[in-house]
Amino acid sequence: MEANMSGISFIRGRNGKPAASRALEETLSCIEGISGECFFGFPVIATPEGKYSADATLVSPEKGIVLFDLVEGSSLGDYTRRQDDLANKIEAKLKLHRELVRGRNLIPPLSVISFAPAVREVGRVAEDGYPLANEENLEQVLADIAWSDCNETLYRTTLSAIESLSSIRQSRLRREVRNPDSRGAKLKRLEESIATLDYRQNRAVIETVDGVQRIRGLAGSGKTIVLALKAAYLHTQYPDWRIAVTFHTRSLKGQFRKLINNFCIEQSGEEPDWERIRIVNAWGSYSDTQPGLYLEFCRSTGVHFYSYSEASLQFGSSKAFEGACQAALESAATYPELYDAILVDEAQDFAPSFLRLCYAMLKPPKRLVYAYDELQNLSGASLPPPEKIFGTDNDGQPLVSLGDDERHDVILKACYRNSRPVLVTAHALGFGIYRVPKGGMPTGLVQMFDHPALWHEIGYRTREGRLVKGERVILERTEESSPRFLEDHSPIDDIIVFKVFENEAEQTDWLVEQIKKNLEEDELRHDDIIVIDVSMGYSEHRLRPVSEALRRLSIPSHIAGADTHPDIFFTREPSVTLTSIYRAKGNEAGMVYIINAHDCAESEAGLATLRNRLFTAITRSKAWARVLGYGQGMADLVSEFDRLKQHGFRLDFTYPDDTLLEKLRVVHQDLSPQEKQRLGQKYSMIRELLDAIERGEITRDDLSDEDKQILRDFLQS
Repeated sequence: MEANMSGISFIRGRNGKPAASRALEETLSCIEGISGECFFGFPVIATPEGKYSADATLVSPEKGIVLFDLVEGSSLGDYTRRQDDLANKIEAKLKLHRELVRGRNLIPPLSVISFAPAVREVGRVAEDGYPLANEENLEQVLADIAWSDCNETLYRTTLSAIESLSSIRQSRLRREVRNPDSRGAKLKRLEESIATLDYRQNRAVIETVDGVQRIRGLAGSGKTIVLALKAAYLHTQYPDWRIAVTFHTRSLKGQFRKLINNFCIEQSGEEPDWERIRIVNAWGSYSDTQPGLYLEFCRSTGVHFYSYSEASLQFGSSKAFEGACQAALESAATYPELYDAILVDEAQDFAPSFLRLCYAMLKPPKRLVYAYDELQNLSGASLPPPEKIFGTDNDGQPLVSLGDDERHDVILKACYRNSRPVLVTAHALGFGIYRVPKGGMPTGLVQMFDHPALWHEIGYRTREGRLVKGERVILERTEESSPRFLEDHSPIDDIIVFKVFENEAEQTDWLVEQIKKNLEEDELRHDDIIVIDVSMGYSEHRLRPVSEALRRLSIPSHIAGADTHPDIFFTREPSVTLTSIYRAKGNEAGMVYIINAHDCAESEAGLATLRNRLFTAITRSKAWARVLGYGQGMADLVSEFDRLKQHGFRLDFTYPDDTLLEKLRVVHQDLSPQEKQRLGQKYSMIRELLDAIERGEITRDDLSDEDKQILRDFLQS
């Protein structure tokens, strides 16, 4: 229930008291003048006696923290002792957060209420100083509780402490700053501001559903941290379950391990049992004993395992993993039930056959959670609906259908990584909103969603016009989907900067001088900085001159995946990360430098893919982005960015109709090397034909009527 009279959002975790929980939710929903978030079965904390959880916790700017001791049935038991125990344990947890303590006292008021809906005359049996309530008097009991000096910062800090996010998301190193106006200080304040989960994120972490759960959102909406915390929460609640977490970008493995480890320690006082909860690659390899879900499926069923090279030969390089998974599913006589839950991140980068393979490996009730970014590739060609992904049963009924239950289909609308200027810039360049039309095209657009409504789903609103095909529309971000504090730390002209250089050497010189300034003057750490190469060339070759230039300035750096293990993105030692766009996915930093952006400006084929590189790179930025390149291509990108600024970081364009959408797909389609070679050969053949016609070697009479009609139709289309 996202909206109710009271303005309270409810997140339903496991507490073993369904009747009292339902009664409390219904009662709180009818009380006006209270807002905040109410968690059931949360927080879970580590105590000397073991894992301990509150039946329900209300965090409210009007009431502070209200802990509920829920009573099923009419027997109260020793409810006063339970209240003391609950208050002492939660207060001890909260007092570890210095910003919530003044002297020896907790700043937000902490109250405990026993809620017993089956007890009628609560006033007669209640003991002094130990509030007891049912549906009839809960409003009256809450009326005696108030948080008079609450402010937004204090409320968010309190919520973060309840969620354990401030300790779980703490940076790799402690951030020490001396200058309150430095970039380091600004980044520290920014990180503290986003150390809470919103309602939809909390719901996705805590609420466990039987069957398939889909989590969707923009880059930066928190999908990876939600998935990691959900995996850890399931592990602490169900320690006997066998759980797998998988992903597409190998450098995410360290991030998942850190988050899951921190959450489990916070909640249970123990490190996770890594035999029960496994962070595992999708494919796997026999040769280097690299575990993978596909490899595990093949081993358990005895079907043939395809290596990447073998699968590429059999199914084509672009469909290697898709074909391998499909072959395994078709070859297996029975499916192994190896896991109680599987969580898949970056599902947009996997073929549906891999999700079907994960589904096949699950025990009933098939708890599969898959998170994806519908816009990571911007093409609008999202994952198919679950009814198509997972197929039908023997009666023709879908094996998976999410229905209207919001718990099964969570949409994370807000973007907490990218500020409004950064995100809108990424979309403007990714789609070519302000690109000048070329090649006789009626629009400069490179690509567009097939379904206009997607723009509203990802947090844009219509400022002018109509969001329908064939009509002009002006779109802008909302304050809810792009919180204002994400851009208030710096002027817009500093948040995102485009720079054009004469050549690569000039680009490199400027880049390394800026990094030196970031480290020596701006109080940024090495791991606050990422350099991303988006060129069409071999990234290690393009990044090596940057690495050498930094070395000459005594600045340590590493090329992710080349100088490190493929699973490592940030190193333990201070070192600036240099990376290709493919390894950058899923990672983020305060300052992001994007080099060789001119390669993404124009291309005869595959322009959509190049613009997607630029989009992905820009959206790695938590605070500042620098887009660098040289030559005419970079000058063209600067012109596009200038037009976006002139429009106030709004998207102003005419939505293409179906005919133009299809034409965009054809003109800017991505081609494999083999397809490009074949297409080049066909262009050569056409050129030879035209030359032969020009020389008179071929005349009209040499062509059949059918050939002539095909040419007429082609030239008139």
